[in-house]
Amino acid sequence: MFEAEIPVDHVESAIYDLRKKYNQDDFSFALEHLGGGYQFLTKPAYQTSISILLRQQSQKKLSTAQLETLSIVAYKQPVTKGDVEQIRGVNSDYSIQKLLEKELIEIKGKSEGIGRPLLYGTSQKFMEYFGINSIQELPQPKDFSQPENQIGEERD
Repeated sequence: MFEAEIPVDHVESAIYDLRKKYNQDDFSFALEHLGGGYQFLTKPAYQTSISILLRQQSQKKLSTAQLETLSIVAYKQPVTKGDVEQIRGVNSDYSIQKLLEKELIEIKGKSEGIGRPLLYGTSQKFMEYFGINSIQELPQPKDFSQPENQIGEERD
């Protein structure tokens, strides 16, 4: 293939020009920064029309068990199936298999523990699916704090 070095500022300039072009009202899509890269995505004004066209092809939603498993993998990665099952308290074979099939998680290697179990982590598709660029963008437990559920009064 062609092995030419292109200055980073040339690439950034080209991306800026593309984003500027596709943000115009003439286009139903725009170039967005997601998953550590760029993707052409439908603009919000057109999403309803396109979702009607894609309904037959839509994938099933994640089950509660799959969401629980995916959350554990996302926050604890790299993690073994045994670790996931210990946290959930139930067998997670099916959920892990379905998440692997949907490419939301992937095998990251093998643990150094007894039996060298597989280690799981989130995939690039996970980042794209949830519209984030890095795991650090996931909500933190403090973001879920609900003051109305706390007992007593806050002290100054």
